[in-house]
Amino acid sequence: MHAIRLHTFGPAENLTYEQVDDPTPGPGQVRIAVAAAGVHLLDTALREGMQGPAPEPTPLPTIPGREVAGTVDALGEGTPELWRGKRVVAHLGFQPGGYAELAVTDMERLHEIPAGLDFAQAVAMIGTGRTAMGILQFTDLGPDSVAVVPAAAGGIGTLLVQYARHTGATVIGLAGGPAKTALVEANGADLAVDYTDPAWPEKVRAYLGGRPATVVFDGVGGEIAREATSLLSPTGQHLVFGWSGEGLHDGTPYLVEGVSEQVLGPAMLSRAGGPDPLRTLELRALTEAATGHLTPSVHRFPLAEAATAHRALENRGTTGKVVLEP
Repeated sequence: MHAIRLHTFGPAENLTYEQVDDPTPGPGQVRIAVAAAGVHLLDTALREGMQGPAPEPTPLPTIPGREVAGTVDALGEGTPELWRGKRVVAHLGFQPGGYAELAVTDMERLHEIPAGLDFAQAVAMIGTGRTAMGILQFTDLGPDSVAVVPAAAGGIGTLLVQYARHTGATVIGLAGGPAKTALVEANGADLAVDYTDPAWPEKVRAYLGGRPATVVFDGVGGEIAREATSLLSPTGQHLVFGWSGEGLHDGTPYLVEGVSEQVLGPAMLSRAGGPDPLRTLELRALTEAATGHLTPSVHRFPLAEAATAHRALENRGTTGKVVLEP
């Protein structure tokens, strides 16, 4: 099979398209003929040698990628025959291997893809979608809500805008440049604002007519977050789930005393509940997409162009969920 391999930590150029041996599923596992592999911002940090949430450093060489969708083409010992030929999506957890034509995972990680979702949409919901569902647990949106979504043209931002609009909330979507703000507006935001315009906070205040924001969904941090939180009411919420604007390596989120809450990690899992909280959120995300409440935006790259995809993601040159297709 063909796969993307990383032999040395470093820049995107270190991702190489190679031919490697086909993987073989072990007991209780399946092999997936990959039709779509998700690319996450965390992948770019792991590529550079950051350990991230993994319990131990990634051994090299490695095939990156932790989100795949495709068709089951081989079964390991003890795996029920009913899985063969199924359209499935899975998050591989801390085991990489997604940037490839074939990937192996435990059958307990599989979800059958609902009718009406293509492979790229399904892989967007299994990772990005589950995070969006986890974030939304921390707030109660409704017609009286005013939600501000920085990075509203991104994978998570797109879903947050759609969900908030579905509840009747007023949604302010922020994005960089006219092309992205046009996408945010088309996605349903009441107001789409270009955050590269220094006057954007005043434009939001004028649109709201003095009405304060009730929640800021912040995956950016930095100056954008500082300006966004200035729009909040004293009892508003600043939900922090990333800080790409400050950098993944040494940045910290902008926190406002009394209103800020970092929602990733144990707090998110405890709210999700169930014997496997992550699986609970995955099922919730896939269901929202299957019912049409959420429609993920996908930015597709050929598998062989994984390095290009990483560079584009790091340079904010993508919209929606970045997906590699063999």
